[in-house]
Amino acid sequence: MNQDEVTRLQNIVKKLQAEDGCPWDRVQTHESIKAGCIEEACEVLAGINILTETGKADNLKEELGDLLLQVIFHANLAEKEGLFNLQDVAQAAADKMVRRHPHVFHDPMRGKDGQPVTDWGEIKKLEKEGREWEEDYLPGALVEGRELINKAAKRKGLSMTPEGV
Repeated sequence: MNQDEVTRLQNIVKKLQAEDGCPWDRVQTHESIKAGCIEEACEVLAGINILTETGKADNLKEELGDLLLQVIFHANLAEKEGLFNLQDVAQAAADKMVRRHPHVFHDPMRGKDGQPVTDWGEIKKLEKEGREWEEDYLPGALVEGRELINKAAKRKGLSMTPEGV
């Protein structure tokens, strides 16, 4: 990946969200672009299916770019809100991958009993200790995601019945 292109995209998003940028982009919030995020994730799935069935990767590349745009858009909103920035997002993802793959990157984490913890699920459990309440939000988010997918399908004139898709 050419880091310069990621930085270029980030700068484009910042310009779009700036006071002299695009009127639509300037007023968006994390809430208002939820639908776009889930829709782009579904379009990535379609791109994977196209690649699998045809060997053509152009659609997947385009849709991954659109999903990356969503990540950058949210990160830039968060930066404007003083919460975090794109570098923080990338660092959190990189740190998580290193922690969860001790067999590749480092000696294993140690549990409270001092024993090595190498199981991915156990590592995740240790990471989330004290934050278990966050999982309470997942069922509602899955329902919301389904509703947003159904709205996207309706907007695009697609049937979401098993025989319609």
